[in-house]
Amino acid sequence: MTDRTIIKNVKNTVDQVFCTSNKKAFIGFLTAGDPDADSTVQFILEMERGGADLIEIGIPFSDPTAEGAVIQEANIRALRGGMTTDGVFDIVRRVREKSGIPLAFMTYLNPVFHYGYERFFAKCEELGVGAIIIPDLPYEEKEEVETPAAAHNVHVISMIAPTSQARIQSIAKDAHGFIYVVSSMGVTGVRSEIKTDLESIVKSIREVTDIPCAIGFGISTPEQAKKMAAVSDGAIVGSAIVKLIAKSGAQAGPEIYDYVKSMKDAVESL
Repeated sequence: MTDRTIIKNVKNTVDQVFCTSNKKAFIGFLTAGDPDADSTVQFILEMERGGADLIEIGIPFSDPTAEGAVIQEANIRALRGGMTTDGVFDIVRRVREKSGIPLAFMTYLNPVFHYGYERFFAKCEELGVGAIIIPDLPYEEKEEVETPAAAHNVHVISMIAPTSQARIQSIAKDAHGFIYVVSSMGVTGVRSEIKTDLESIVKSIREVTDIPCAIGFGISTPEQAKKMAAVSDGAIVGSAIVKLIAKSGAQAGPEIYDYVKSMKDAVESL
């Protein structure tokens, strides 16, 4: 089965994630190439089996400024193992031989710019990667990436942080795919408590758009995931999954499956 066969009748796989009325999504993240390419393919399939609705694949970068220690270390392990952007595309190609799971990339502007926008997004389209999240892309410069991405049916996901209060509605009006609502100030990483008034942020977004919102940064327990999904359309988890990989390496598959299943069960219970 070719990549085209899998995705030929799909406008954009990311648009499927929230298409069912009242569906709450669980979105999981992992870093490509941590600990190796074969394991990443296996882990993505285990996440899908556990119930993940969308999987974010991190393209390793040497200066991941939005990441906490857990994901920074995963980037270092992947880069030391020789992972490249072409290597990440190869991982996606291998996943597409077995799965049509909606996929998004999460990376920084530098790797995409140096790969070449046209070349990068053409490969995304070929392999059915429906979205990209670029934490260091300023809202004012989004068009530079969004124009070539849109030409290849890839959504550039808007991020709204607690500090964005004055600009929430401006950002939301221009959003595509879904909106990534950042739960807390600072970098990614597990948090014992999330105190941000996320309900007010989501309410402000809802006043100008019906684009789905998913909350990420700091979520690690089923209770937190359920709480975040209750005020939005889904929960995003990265560091907690990457910690399992750091602990168990190539043997982390069963733990990832169990963890993702527990998180999906939590958001689905609403």
